[in-house]
Amino acid sequence: MSRVVAHLDLDAFFAAVEVLENPALKGLPLVVGGDPLGRGVVATASYEARAFGIRSAMSSAEAYRRCPTATFVRPEMAKYKRHSEGLWALVRSAVPVVEQVGIDEGYLDLSEVAETAGDARRFLADLQQRIRAETGLGASFGCGTGKTIAKIASDQDKPVGLVVVAAGREEEFLAPLPLRALPGIGPKADKRLQVAGLERIGQLADLDDESLRLILPGVMGQDLRERARGIDLRPVVAASGPSVTIGNEETFDHDISDPAILSEHAARMAIGATERMLAEGLVARTVTVKLRYPDFRILSRAKSAGQPTGDPTEITRLAELALQRALRDRPPPIRLLGVSVSRLVEGEQLHLQLEDEAP
Repeated sequence: MSRVVAHLDLDAFFAAVEVLENPALKGLPLVVGGDPLGRGVVATASYEARAFGIRSAMSSAEAYRRCPTATFVRPEMAKYKRHSEGLWALVRSAVPVVEQVGIDEGYLDLSEVAETAGDARRFLADLQQRIRAETGLGASFGCGTGKTIAKIASDQDKPVGLVVVAAGREEEFLAPLPLRALPGIGPKADKRLQVAGLERIGQLADLDDESLRLILPGVMGQDLRERARGIDLRPVVAASGPSVTIGNEETFDHDISDPAILSEHAARMAIGATERMLAEGLVARTVTVKLRYPDFRILSRAKSAGQPTGDPTEITRLAELALQRALRDRPPPIRLLGVSVSRLVEGEQLHLQLEDEAP
């Protein structure tokens, strides 16, 4: 019997919670983030705001320029965490194995409750309705035989979508989609694939071994081709314990010299780290920025909050301060950028520092 794996993704979660708590915001272009007149960034935006091109990690000032009539709301992570905990408690009561990977997303192993695509669709449709009825939140689901298919499928029909890819239909589903829809393709791999004339997932799936080695040598290329063919054997694993450090880093295809571009990348990574941290019920005191230069030397700088925090505006602010300090100590260009949170503790957010301060 094929595995049945689903990906749950809450729709515009922070904005949805704001509407639940203040129904007068329903239907308005809503931006959750920092001060549009300061140095804040967008944590998330309602679908009405996304119609103006507003997206996560964009500066709040740019969001305001794109939609001056938008309503801007400062994030309240304790409130979002409370709603998230209720949602995941509901999901865990219905699904045997749940791997939460963010405050608003996770993977579900449905193998014990659904044998066929039809079973999975019925089960997820019922769960989707329960989530709406019991939490007021909208959730989109993707489902297939592995995490890659499930993750991609959940993005195809948002908001409140439900896309199930039956076993044996993986390549047919993936083939026409753009390569950037495939998780794991970063800027460097994307550039190599573009140079080779590849634009769709199906073109990567069709590469023979020799062609693949020329474009994406090594294990990475083989893994991406497997995923492009719908093959992903990674298990759904429930978390076993809290992390010590949470973060991400990215090697750029070209060295970056523009501090504004580096700041946007740092903001995106800071928000991602915050979401993962909160999913584990943690808050952080320290944010670290790591830079690697063209000569491969590494420079790290850290900034700490007065008390542990889970607020994305504060985490992003600390990342920006650490980045600017590092760039003063050694100017760009930069080959690699990473942002991580540490000195993690359990519990509710203890401190919200929302003022926009210059470095």
